[in-house]
Amino acid sequence: MLSDEGFGCHLISYMENSYDIPGAVSLRDAGTAGIYLAPSLEENDPVVIVDALKLDAAPGTIKIYSGEELKGSLTGLRMSPHQVGLLEVLEICKLRGNAPEKLVLIGVVPQSLEVSVELSPRLHKLVPKVAVMVVDKVKALGGVKLLKRRPYHSM
Repeated sequence: MLSDEGFGCHLISYMENSYDIPGAVSLRDAGTAGIYLAPSLEENDPVVIVDALKLDAAPGTIKIYSGEELKGSLTGLRMSPHQVGLLEVLEICKLRGNAPEKLVLIGVVPQSLEVSVELSPRLHKLVPKVAVMVVDKVKALGGVKLLKRRPYHSM
């Protein structure tokens, strides 16, 4: 893994440990799935995707794109340099008549792409903030509320 490229993995781990995830919501690590992401997109609606994105912006910048914005402005967007782009996968889903109607991409600009399983300190601090953004999007798009667990306090 290349440090901040694993932002989505770290986010899933944080959310699984910090939120009660109802059965109507599934968290999936698509990793470098590329074309293999299509079934997940076809089987779910709405879809919220979170990943590190190479954008012309400062490290740690968070950008949110609706499905329409993705189609209109990010031609060739790739979440990782070694896979089919998200837009191409969405087009395949559309051709098969199964593209999600509601889709949001939350992109985080990486600071480090060094070989490591740890996030850079800058992106590590963003995980809770992005988790709240995901919770808000899931509620807005799908009407499902994810509740934050209360921290355990011993007596």
